[in-house]
Parts: sequence; C-alpha cells; structure tokens
Amino acid sequence: MNNNQSDIGLIGLGVMGVNLALNLESHGYQVSVHNRSRKEIDDLTNIRAKEKNIVGCADIADFINSIKKPRKVMMMVKAGKVVDNYIDKLIPHLDKGDIIIDGGNSHYSDSIRRSKSLEEKGFYFIGAGVSGGGEGALKGPSIMPGGSTSAWPEVKDIFQSISAKVENNEPCCDWIGGDGSGHFVKMVHNGIEYGDMQLICEAYQIMKDVLEMTNDEMHQVFKQWNKGDLSSYLIEITADILAFKDKDGSPLIDNILDTAEQKGTGKWTAEAALELGTPLTLIGEAVFSRFLSTIKQERVEASKLFSNSSARFKGNKTQTLNDIHDALYASKIVSYAQGYTLLSEAAKQYNWKLNYGAIAMMWRGGCIIRSAFLNKIKAAYDNNPDTKNLLLDPFFNDKIKACQEGWRRIASLALINGVPVPAMTSSLCYFDGYRSAKLPANLLQAQRDYFGTHSYERIDKPRGDYFHTEWINQ
Repeated sequence: MNNNQSDIGLIGLGVMGVNLALNLESHGYQVSVHNRSRKEIDDLTNIRAKEKNIVGCADIADFINSIKKPRKVMMMVKAGKVVDNYIDKLIPHLDKGDIIIDGGNSHYSDSIRRSKSLEEKGFYFIGAGVSGGGEGALKGPSIMPGGSTSAWPEVKDIFQSISAKVENNEPCCDWIGGDGSGHFVKMVHNGIEYGDMQLICEAYQIMKDVLEMTNDEMHQVFKQWNKGDLSSYLIEITADILAFKDKDGSPLIDNILDTAEQKGTGKWTAEAALELGTPLTLIGEAVFSRFLSTIKQERVEASKLFSNSSARFKGNKTQTLNDIHDALYASKIVSYAQGYTLLSEAAKQYNWKLNYGAIAMMWRGGCIIRSAFLNKIKAAYDNNPDTKNLLLDPFFNDKIKACQEGWRRIASLALINGVPVPAMTSSLCYFDGYRSAKLPANLLQAQRDYFGTHSYERIDKPRGDYFHTEWINQ
C-alpha cells in the first residue's frame, strides 16, 4: 500500500465503480474510494484490491483529504438526486479549483446546470459519458468528457490511459465540449445503440418467422456478416447468443421472455429530438418497440383474435438473406445520419463546438456500438467537416443506392407476412422523405390555415412572406 495521496477519488462501488477503480489502479494510479455503505469498501479493499493501491475511506472528509490537489473526484452513482446530494456533501471539503466528475448516465440538462453552478462557486465540473458496461470499465471503456474546459488538462492523461485503445494505440476518449456536451453525446450513443439492437432484432425475426431458419443457421449468418460491412460488437454477440445452449441442450434464446427493459437514455434521445425539432424516427421506433414488448399478456390476447398471415415464403433464400443484410445496413446508415443531425442541432442550440469525426473515433472501441462502420463516418467528416447529413456523403450515398432495392424488398416481405419491422420501415420512410424535392406539407399547411388561420408561404413569392385565405367564403 502506498501511503502517498491518491491521484483520483472515486465514489460509488457498484459494478462500474469497482471496475473503474481496478482499471485506474492497474494503470499506475492510486485511487481513493468511498461508498454509502462500508461493506462495499471493505469487500473491494480486502478482497479484489488487496495489496493494490486502492484506499478505502468511509468518512467523506477523510476521503477528500486523501486526494492530491487539485482534487479529482469521480462519481459513479445513480443519476438524479443522488448526484446532487453527493455534490452538496463534497463542496464543504473541497478547495477552489478542485474537479467533480460525474461518470454516471446523467441527463445532459443536469450537467449543464451542475457545470454552471459549480463554476460559479470556483470549482470545475466534468460530465463524462462512460460506455462499455462492466467489462469496458475494467478493460477500457469509451469515455466522452465535457464540461469545464480548464479541467481537461488535469484529467486528460488519466482518462486517456484507462480508455479503450484502437489502431496505433489511439485512445477512445477526447474532449467533447462545454457543460452538458459529454453527456449529450453519450445519450445519442445510447439512442443509436437502441436503434442498432432493434434493427438486429427485426432481421432475426424475419429469418425466424418468414425464412423459418434455425438458431444454428442464423448463428452462421450473423457470424459471416461480422466479417464484412456489418462487422460490429452487437453483430458479434448476436452470433454468440444464437449458438448458446441452455442446460438441457436447447437454445437459450428460445427460453428468454420477450419483454425488453430500458434505463431511459433511449427515451431521452427521442425527447431531445422532439425538443430540437429534429427527425429521429428510427431511434424513436426502437424505444416504442420496447414499450410494446412490455405488454406481453395483452399481446398474447390479441394474437388469439388476429390470425397470422397465411403467406408462405416461396422466394430465393440466399437472395433474401442478402436483402436482409442490405436492409439492415441501409437502416443503420439512416440511424447514424439521424443521430449526427441531432448532435448538430444540439451544438447550435447550446453553442458547443463538436468534432463529429472525433466522436466517431471515440466509439470505435470499448463501447457497445463499436464497429468498422465508424471509420467511414470519420472519413466523411474529414472530407467535409460541414456535412449536413451523412446521406449526402459520397460513400454513404453509394451504399444506400446499392442497398435500396433489397431494403424495399425486405420491407415489403415483412409487411406481407405480418412481421413488425418499425425500425427498418421508418428509416426507409425517412430516406424517401429526405430525398423528396416535394412533400405533401403544402396540403398540411393549407389545412392549418383553413382551421386555425396559421397562414402559409407561396412558391411564387419570397420565403418569409405569409398569406391567409378565407377558405369558407370561396
């Protein structure tokens, strides 16, 4: 045990907190830890971290005094009031210039508020999104820090040393921007994660219910897909899941109840899109699909009232699998395009200077959505930092064109067979809407003017000139 002061303090010894503490220590940092209950402190220091440079402190004052100045205190606690309560407990023991870091899944608006409040008191605040789950926390997560810019040089080496590494030992961690930007980027990451998972589930259901493939057959397909354009952590684990057998030798996946839970970050992403007026249709549908899955008994009752489609698959199985691949890939492009559009709108709203290519690089390792796909997003923003939408980038434009016919065939096949594919179809509708020079919003605006005198613009007049018609009198 080193009796010198610790390099960083960590509060909250759940799975993420414990693993981050061990990760920090393994990279040469002495860590002071604190937890609400003493048992978790003792379990870590006496068992998992025995003989390691991790100092347990049950008293908050002792905890603070054990850390080098400027003190760096990272909280891995439940989002919301718990974070605010700990900040209130810490402040009386801190000195001006000390840094409070929130590494939990906090809402970005809370991080904006906390950043402003703490800076006014002379402290620094960092809201750091941490992705990768327990394994990532231990072996190297993706870290997305934002907040008080002056605090970044103090934590940069620590964060980048413990983060995941990709080619050339490049860390999956860099400074995002001001106040709540780190947690906003993490929130969008989680929203994209919702979308990716839903798309994979829809591909799985088409294979299972329309093509009537076995789990072992689907395992082979996903395993093969993981070697190509769709290579990603989520595709990889899907292949593993489909091959996994229960204790009795049956596929475990078939014994898992079809009700999905969530922690709320996907919903936050959809809410942010509504607030900023940005179409985020695919992620929204992914959230709604989880809601729909929870009403299991109601769905069972409805299934008895409405018969399944009588259509039987008579097509070319190999071609259809290729089409599913293309539908999944094209929809994935749309999901990221929508997510990045949301980041762009938030940057305008909150005056954040985001590096979109660098954000893609932070997601290449350690996090749940890591994939080969992200290198192409980096390249898109390298080629044109002002890219308005990834669909306009030459690489993604060509990919969408190549996938479009298969995408449409799969959407049609699923709908004809009564298989719900809300993420694939909403992404296709977004694509068709985005590529339409003219939409029926002229009729919608006329309706608004008719019943609400909301006025409208004309195609033969300058933008910004508004007109109203007395529709009833004509």
